[in-house]
Amino acid sequence: MPKNITACCAAFLAAVAVTAQAAEPFSFGVFGDTPYNGFERRHLPALIAEMDAEPLKVVIHDGDLKSGGERCDDALFDERLAVFQTSQHPFVFVPGDNDWTDCHRSSNGAYDPLERLDRLRKLFFAKPRQTLGRYPLAVETQADDPAFSSWPEHQRWQIGPLLFLTLNVPGSNNNFGKGSTPGEEFLQRSAAVKAWIAAAFTRARALRLEGIVIIMQANPDIEDFSAGRPRRGYYELLMQLLTETKRFDGQVLLVHGDSHFHRVDTPLREPSGQRVANFTRLETWGSPFMGWVKVEVTPGEKALFRFWPRDYSPRQDD
Repeated sequence: MPKNITACCAAFLAAVAVTAQAAEPFSFGVFGDTPYNGFERRHLPALIAEMDAEPLKVVIHDGDLKSGGERCDDALFDERLAVFQTSQHPFVFVPGDNDWTDCHRSSNGAYDPLERLDRLRKLFFAKPRQTLGRYPLAVETQADDPAFSSWPEHQRWQIGPLLFLTLNVPGSNNNFGKGSTPGEEFLQRSAAVKAWIAAAFTRARALRLEGIVIIMQANPDIEDFSAGRPRRGYYELLMQLLTETKRFDGQVLLVHGDSHFHRVDTPLREPSGQRVANFTRLETWGSPFMGWVKVEVTPGEKALFRFWPRDYSPRQDD
């Protein structure tokens, strides 16, 4: 068979395979802001086991693997990583403010936050092209780009017609800096975040995907932004999300934690006050409420996402 015909057939079969995959419903799980206390630490394996029992494509922890008063010691990071690695599903971790930006607190060990972030990268992103978990998922990482080699925690993968991407955008005002002057770390990371978001939307538009799922830790105060009272640490991020979402024909789902209040809503609005209908926010539970959210994806449906909150209720407290 001529080479050009072979290539044509291969391309056709690949397109058919992608279309078939896109037509299949699937689910993924998200949780965060836990464990914060002894009860949650003891029951974290059981919570992960609950998710193991579900047919999920991936499980994502959207940041804060410890409380704001706990020490940011290597031993704690090692213990959390060991539990995350037991997941029967591919497992993704997104850093939160308790995990690095707030580690300068005396109660946290008075660490250098950038040193702690570097430690997180070495532990949780040691293999930058795959997730955590017993059966890792292959992912892309921004660190593959020499211009952004310092951000292996920015990951991206596609499941059916959905593109997923993670962002290192923590609470505590995104580590903006003191006063009205942004710090150098914030400026450099924000440039990386901006490039990662732009690349994701460019790809999603080119492939005509049905949706984008963006996961980060911080609650960026979308309501204040939409009301014209943005916080400095999140203003440019939300402006970019507003612009990119309006230019995208599919659905955009922003998943975050931070304020420990589970909700699903559509808070993003244009300056005119008009709601951006294809943007949805999912905030996960947080301590003292322990649980996770199952997100069902049904390609081809107007309601692309369906949300099923699962609170954790142990049979007995050990």
